[in-house]
Amino acid sequence: MRAVLERGSNTRGCVTQISAERWYAAFSAWFSTEEDTHGWDESRGWLHAVAHGADAAAAFASFLRDRGADVLELCARRMTATSAFRYTQLEDARLARAVTRILQAPDLDREQATGWLTVVEVALEGGEPGPVPVWAFNTFATLQSLHLHLARGIADEPHPPHAEAVAARAAELLRLPYFWLA
Repeated sequence: MRAVLERGSNTRGCVTQISAERWYAAFSAWFSTEEDTHGWDESRGWLHAVAHGADAAAAFASFLRDRGADVLELCARRMTATSAFRYTQLEDARLARAVTRILQAPDLDREQATGWLTVVEVALEGGEPGPVPVWAFNTFATLQSLHLHLARGIADEPHPPHAEAVAARAAELLRLPYFWLA
């Protein structure tokens, strides 16, 4: 999907807006609810639904330029989705890279660039002492990775216009489990 959208962005008429919208509707329904989030499975090999889905999300945001805020919210729903599988194959970094790429869009305003983190905040509300649920661990890992991506940037790519504001908001959320952060 990512390759088709990227090729469609570079070749006039290859992918229509209507086709991309239809694909995005199906993709968004799947990406936020997929339960098998294994990175690697011994019998089936690479599954990587989160990582490959994150790549596709960034491609959709690039092709459907007016959907950036929607795609960021979709990534937040994926980030906070209930899961039985802890990210162990850098899924958090792939999701953070996708979010960083989506945030590179020059037409996102500050509110759109940070607003999607409300989904994360709401998901984390009501957390109690005790073992960290797998989905919360994955969420915190992704927020940490996102903060690093925003602080360092992605090699040979533009820095997101609102990187500082998004990083500050991510740090606020990371203070929930890491209360000792300055």
